[in-house]
Amino acid sequence: MSRANETMPAFAGECVSASTSSGYAIVVNCVPMLDRRRPDSRSTKSRLRRSGTVLIRPRHDSVVSVMSTDIHEHLWPPSFFSSLSARSEPPRLRGRALELAGAPVWELDVASHELDARLALMDRFELDRAVVSLQPTLGIDRLPAEEALELIETWEVGILELAGAAHGRIIPLAAREPADGFAGLCVAGAELLDLDALAPRLDALIESGRFLFVHPGAAVPPPGAPSWWTAIVDYTAEMQAAYIAWLAAGAARWPELDVVFAILAGGAPIQLERMAARGVEERSAMLPHIWFDTATYGRRALDLAMSTYGVEPMLFGSDMPVVDPVSALDVLRSFGEAVTDAVLSTNPAELLRQ
Repeated sequence: MSRANETMPAFAGECVSASTSSGYAIVVNCVPMLDRRRPDSRSTKSRLRRSGTVLIRPRHDSVVSVMSTDIHEHLWPPSFFSSLSARSEPPRLRGRALELAGAPVWELDVASHELDARLALMDRFELDRAVVSLQPTLGIDRLPAEEALELIETWEVGILELAGAAHGRIIPLAAREPADGFAGLCVAGAELLDLDALAPRLDALIESGRFLFVHPGAAVPPPGAPSWWTAIVDYTAEMQAAYIAWLAAGAARWPELDVVFAILAGGAPIQLERMAARGVEERSAMLPHIWFDTATYGRRALDLAMSTYGVEPMLFGSDMPVVDPVSALDVLRSFGEAVTDAVLSTNPAELLRQ
């Protein structure tokens, strides 16, 4: 697939468009403004998105360059490795083998969790900073409360130490409750199906100005399923359910809460036409404060997502070290410099308020 053909504007801040492989128009010579909350701008964006145009707001000379950010990485401190290695039941480590309940054994790249090695990887891929979380796919939330709390506390204490040593390049998300030192909270997608239970933590996020990161949770594949089944079937289904649950009830209760859905919410844009066929107004999905990370998806999916929602809600996510970010970065850069800058730098700067 060929990249969009860029054209230069006649005046600074003028938006010009180029066609993508799908035939949609993408404005390529602008980047988003740092305020997505004004009603007039959201109305304009909704009209443009419905007409198949991806909106990126003008770049102004006064805008300061912002850092490139990977919104979706996982990093384990040494103390967490020790805790997993000491366990007799999953989740546990046996050398490099990660054992999860009911799931295939995963060969873990232990070295990639060392801070110096991770920062070197980020340098290699020209990533200035990374938002890191304790992935719910480990199934810690399914353990007895005491065991779960011990593992979570170990990770949170250890990750704050690593974040301090990284001098701002590692931005951690809490795994239990919003707390000082954390930019937000990571929860499993299934938790959005019970918003009343989640409500105290969401209220705390609003009060503290932090954001929610929604990530797939633990899943058990059916007997005889291939090793990729959980990642392809269960994770995407859970994320779609979480996204629809938020549209149906969560967004109205917490309209100012920034919510980031990992892996494009399991392919959210493909569901909008089906929702419309069942009488759901498509415009109801064009809400502020909803974000999507691009982890594990390629050109066709990003083309559809940006043609549906615009570029402004898109955040680069790699899922490193689970997934090598090379292909994801190559795909993103194939859309051109302006889109790349928005997704890698300007959009996450708005989310993180820095």
